[in-house]
Amino acid sequence: MKKLRIVYLGTPGFAATCLETLLNGRHEVVGVVTAPDRESGRGRIITQSEVKKIAIERGLPIAQPERLRSEEFLDLLKGWNADLGVVVAFRMLPEVVWSMPVMGTVNLHGSLLPQFRGAAPIQRAIMAGATESGATTFLLTGDIDKGDILGRVIVPIGPNENAGSLHDRILESGKNLLAKTVDDIADGVARAIPQSDVISELNVDILDAHKLFKEDRKISWLRSAIDLHNHIRGLAPYPGAFTTLPDAPEAPVKIIESQVVNDHSGELEAGEISIHEGRLYVGCGKPIQDSENGTLEILRIQPPGKGAMDAGSYLRGLREEIASFTV
Repeated sequence: MKKLRIVYLGTPGFAATCLETLLNGRHEVVGVVTAPDRESGRGRIITQSEVKKIAIERGLPIAQPERLRSEEFLDLLKGWNADLGVVVAFRMLPEVVWSMPVMGTVNLHGSLLPQFRGAAPIQRAIMAGATESGATTFLLTGDIDKGDILGRVIVPIGPNENAGSLHDRILESGKNLLAKTVDDIADGVARAIPQSDVISELNVDILDAHKLFKEDRKISWLRSAIDLHNHIRGLAPYPGAFTTLPDAPEAPVKIIESQVVNDHSGELEAGEISIHEGRLYVGCGKPIQDSENGTLEILRIQPPGKGAMDAGSYLRGLREEIASFTV
């Protein structure tokens, strides 16, 4: 069995787990590229990426370039003489980097490409109400997330699942898919399938998974209850969907967990709050095919400056009654 020389590029915990999986396989990781150390927290403590921590534990050569096109970094990369590049959760690479290994560079993406191309595939899939997601390995090209597919694994999405739990399940499946893909490349049995072929064969829609911004997180209570439920769980536990109270527009209240319920006390206007037996309900907009407004029960909530708590604890801690959230 052929043993490949691999240069690995990644930064967060997701990438660190995949690196460990490769290190436990038959191939040799000859170098690791990760983000530079950063200051974080109130004490401005210097922190290392999760990938760097693994690399240090395993005694691997490490590069942390600020500029991926710098001559110093490119010379180091050439010196590693890798057969294959592997990228998991790293920044966009210039062609001079991804094309350097003789077998090219493989990327692991947290969706079923060609669906949900972009920086936030796990969150966007849930926010869109998708019932399945997964992981894809593909060859990097100059077009973001559009390279030929090497492997896919499907992961179903539960109706109340949030992005945190889906992330963990995709990681578990994805790390094994990545290891298999690298083995297949080494053994000469990998088959690269153009994404255009997948689009025509499966008749899938091309859905965007662009980076999340603050405005993406804000709740509009004019949307239907099911849309808002998907929105909330797609952003949970982090960074969190948020709303505000009319008298405190600059103090975001995060909604961490919800469920869609039948309106228990007559129709509520969008954003209107009903409190019944220690439970918190909010009126939502009308579904497209339903004449009645939906209702969302808030199960977990995080007030400004506090930790997440169940709705009952939140209600008991209120100093004044609340009638509605900002629409």
